Amino acid sequence: MIIAIPARGALAAAMLFAAAAFTTQASAQTELKSVEIIAPANAGGGYDQHARAMQQVLQNHKLAAGVQVVNIPGAGGTIGLSQFVTAKKRNPGMMISGLGMIGAILINKSPVTLDQVTPLGRLTGEYQPIVVAADSPLKTLDDLIAKFKADPGSVSWGGFAVGSPDHILYGLIVKAVGGDVGKMNYIAAGAGGEMMASILGGHITVATGGYNEMASQLQAGKLRALAISAPQRVPGIDIPTFKEQGVDVELVNWRAVMAPGTLKAEELKAMDEAVGAMVRTDEWKQIAKERGWIDLYLPSDRFTAFLKEERTRIGGVLTELGLVK
Repeated sequence: MIIAIPARGALAAAMLFAAAAFTTQASAQTELKSVEIIAPANAGGGYDQHARAMQQVLQNHKLAAGVQVVNIPGAGGTIGLSQFVTAKKRNPGMMISGLGMIGAILINKSPVTLDQVTPLGRLTGEYQPIVVAADSPLKTLDDLIAKFKADPGSVSWGGFAVGSPDHILYGLIVKAVGGDVGKMNYIAAGAGGEMMASILGGHITVATGGYNEMASQLQAGKLRALAISAPQRVPGIDIPTFKEQGVDVELVNWRAVMAPGTLKAEELKAMDEAVGAMVRTDEWKQIAKERGWIDLYLPSDRFTAFLKEERTRIGGVLTELGLVK
């Protein structure tokens, strides 16, 4: 069941859910009971898709029972984060998170942060290509860099929102080639069809987003990819990486799941094991394949270490972009 509720009423409604409990099956596999997964965004987006996929697989494989998804959109996920942090008693609650939430917390000066949750597991990621229209005079990444260096204002970098992974990726590119990120002409051009209309209509110079958002237009020859933000070539995707073209840039728009910050050791162990078992199922792997999600799974301890480094790195990028002081 998917429940969509306004952010202002989310906390009150959430208190109606039964307190969750843990039970251990004879098989020694811990089954989570009455799990609520918060998707801190509207239905249909990346956070929501991950929450719904988790709901399906956890229940189908008897790793959890009574799983419900609650959508709490707003402010780049920080409204959902606030509701999650202030409703700690609903263990074993979970919340979907990702790279974009790091920037949203900083830019929105959120009173709650990821310090108040427990990193449970990094799940998946998408590498991002940068693309131009097929009729663009820019044929290569070098062409784009040369144009920017000659006249920074002549390049409009189209992305989703200020501080989003799109914005961060462009900042990393400009920084890597020795440019001034303060002179970068970033255009919040939306996503999906809105983004495609902007790039195909010549309203922006370059666009980015998840590969699967652009795959059909690339295959149809309407777009040309200049580079992709992967560490090495992605199987099945014929796009050169930034690194192989001499630009030291790598970025994955990862998605993850968080747990409350006040878990007991045995509760964290049970949740960590359940998520680990989930990502190993054929059903989860098939969903990821169909949606173009790359397996980036990290268990709680390793994800915690990764998140610490990632927050520092992204905070530095956003500071250089002038979005965070």
